[in-house]
Amino acid sequence: MSEVLNNIYQRVSCRSYTEEPVSKEDLEKVVKAGLAAPTGMNRQTPIFLVVQDKETRDELSRVNAEIMGRDGDPFYGAPAVVVVLADKTFPTYLYDGSLAMGSMMLAAADLGLGSCWIHRAKETFEREEGKALLKKLGVEGEYEGIGNLILGHPKGELPQPKEKREGRVFCI
Repeated sequence: MSEVLNNIYQRVSCRSYTEEPVSKEDLEKVVKAGLAAPTGMNRQTPIFLVVQDKETRDELSRVNAEIMGRDGDPFYGAPAVVVVLADKTFPTYLYDGSLAMGSMMLAAADLGLGSCWIHRAKETFEREEGKALLKKLGVEGEYEGIGNLILGHPKGELPQPKEKREGRVFCI
């Protein structure tokens, strides 16, 4: 089996991380995979906030937990977060951002990193805290949060992929 197919079939979400930081080189490779993802009419609408600063990462986690109405760390201790946002003035923005998330998750798996898509990026960047962060970074435009990709080194062994549900493919 090819390495690409093996990564697709074996990738799982990771929900337990060591404190070891993700190397700059690995982060660059993961983000490059997101940048390489297809976009509608090649408009390349997604942007990426690569967060390794602990204070910013913890603030994003706190807001995410607050939106969920829970305590704890919805980022499962992952030391890095890549927030994907896309320009919502383009009709394919949601799909473009989702493909970027998927490509980055596969790249992370290939590099031996754990990853997990954490939702509520949309709600985070609709809040004042999220808008302030974008303003601080000089990001202007009609961007909507698509997802938070948490990244890190898995603590222990990753689980085996679950069996896929039958009856989801219809051939004509």
